[in-house]
Amino acid sequence: MPDTSFPTLAHAELRNTQLRRNIRKATTTIRARTARVTAELPDWEALRDAGSAIKAAVMRDLDTHLLKLEQTVTAAGGQVHWARDAQEAREIIINLARRHNAARVIKIKSMTTDEIDLNPAMQAAGIDPIETDLADMIVQLAGDTPSHILVPAIHRNRAEIQGLFEGKFGQGKLTDKPTDLTDAARTYLREKFLHTPVAISGANFAIAETGSVGVVESEGNGRMCLTLPRVLISLMGIEKVLPKFSDLEVFLQLLPRSATGERMNPYTSLWSGTRARAREDGDGPEEFHLVLLDNGRTKILADAQARETLHCIRCSRCLNVCPVYEHTGGHAYNSMYQGPIGAILTPQLRGFDEAGSLPFASTLCGACYEVCPVKIDIPRILVHLRSEVTEARRANRRLDAESLAMQAILWVFGGENRMDMAQHLGRLGQRVLGVEDGMISRLPGPLSGWTDTRDFPALPAQSFRAWWKNRARGT
Repeated sequence: MPDTSFPTLAHAELRNTQLRRNIRKATTTIRARTARVTAELPDWEALRDAGSAIKAAVMRDLDTHLLKLEQTVTAAGGQVHWARDAQEAREIIINLARRHNAARVIKIKSMTTDEIDLNPAMQAAGIDPIETDLADMIVQLAGDTPSHILVPAIHRNRAEIQGLFEGKFGQGKLTDKPTDLTDAARTYLREKFLHTPVAISGANFAIAETGSVGVVESEGNGRMCLTLPRVLISLMGIEKVLPKFSDLEVFLQLLPRSATGERMNPYTSLWSGTRARAREDGDGPEEFHLVLLDNGRTKILADAQARETLHCIRCSRCLNVCPVYEHTGGHAYNSMYQGPIGAILTPQLRGFDEAGSLPFASTLCGACYEVCPVKIDIPRILVHLRSEVTEARRANRRLDAESLAMQAILWVFGGENRMDMAQHLGRLGQRVLGVEDGMISRLPGPLSGWTDTRDFPALPAQSFRAWWKNRARGT
């Protein structure tokens, strides 16, 4: 089985200089734009505090808000389904699509559908899922995986996209101008929008008070998916619920400014239930299904130290300021959730056996905490998860090279005679390695990785303990 740990994948990604240039250019641009527009608001810090407080209140009474949401969505004509895990969610959505004899579905950008691996499951069931978000469409056509929460194709430049579209669309020669590329995508998607009866979306928010579900986007593809198909299926993580409609006042200011550096989202779509039967020419679905997904979220909720993870509004601002993400890109995280938020969310959703390396994919510089619009203390949660990973490995007696080395050091340090003997042997060994100006320039074998970038201090001719004993004897 291939090694998919972060260190292994990051080592490979660091060799891709084009990817690093693409990501550096994009994150630098987004970072400057978001910093500029958030600085415009004199009450930005108060908005962050309000967003954090609302999210904390939601988590305290999550069950109450979800039950209220089910009641109001149902009253508005929608149907609510509860999915304990990814498998249940996939089965619910596929069965709904089959009920309507759908050979294909159109999709709005949704990380939650990626989380449950919906697209491969639908293809296996004979249903073709069509991504309509431009970046997600690029990733799908390339047989690729997302590398950024907000901009999934951030690792590709215009020339690469031009070549991809020319090969996939059959529309003749294209230029790499953004207008030409988007026109080609629009031509490709228009028929899908007009002749696909079932759409699948995620949800940025759902309002328990009114039963409204909301999606924010920048391209308009989401609006097409939400209004044209007869059937709409929305998959939502249970943490996305908000108690009151007025809560949107806070989050519709925090999200666009933190995500894309826009003062407001170009398209904000809110719907409650289905369109009225008396208005057959109206917009919106005739049938609406809301699938509420747990998939490990209640486990996160139960951990008081990590509960803040569920406050995330998926703005991706933490990725754009993270020095680790900027150098490795998103594929090194092997997850639909990348960067600092992915480093804390993915291990909790998938488990430490599969994603236990991610909490260590950070310098703990704190840049993510400084910019998070809802003030998630990601560095603190990273430290907490590192402790959890270490304890889990100890409980499972997983002995890797690092663990064996630490146990050996513990044994040596555990006895005075063993410590003295180790120091004596070390002095003998370093004669072979060569000491110059009190430093060893090259260690052997796997230890050479340390001395590739730094010198290693040699053991002194006399230890402090020996010096102290001789001093006490007056010698």
